Amino acid sequence: YWVNLLIRTVSMKFLLRDQGPLNDFLLWTGLIDDPIRIINTNAAVQIGLFYSYLPFMVLPIYASVERYNFALSEAAADLYADKWTTLRRIVIPSVRPGIVAGCILVFVPSLGAFLAPDLLGGAKNFMIGSLIEEQFKGNAGNWPFGAAASMILLTLVLVILVFLARQQARAEREATP
Repeated sequence: YWVNLLIRTVSMKFLLRDQGPLNDFLLWTGLIDDPIRIINTNAAVQIGLFYSYLPFMVLPIYASVERYNFALSEAAADLYADKWTTLRRIVIPSVRPGIVAGCILVFVPSLGAFLAPDLLGGAKNFMIGSLIEEQFKGNAGNWPFGAAASMILLTLVLVILVFLARQQARAEREATP
């Protein structure tokens, strides 16, 4: 996790290539007969983004769960609540701030991601971060279009963040007696 994003993405390219360790393992176990092509596909981009941003989701959730009062779950069990009801009505509302923080920490940088789509997805897989990056590269770039696309992305992110903040504030108001 503490390794540079570029190094992590290049290592994923090594793992996902046709003769890489993942294909070797799948061939060895007999799950596949021929190597499958993962690199330069949408699946490779999704795997790379998942691998890159998973810690940003796990760490806030872990911090919320660590602060969770497990006596509440025991009290729910004493009142004959099943595990699903306890999870849905007690645990998830208690750790909701960590879930929201994790979603924000993953959502914002993944919208502008251009490294994983370029290295793992090839030319066919294009995300908005790649589009913006292309506008600022070289002499043939279109800087006004890149700036406009950046502003649209920024506005979209701000609208979604305001929506999430209002939802969180409403949930906190409803939770307090």
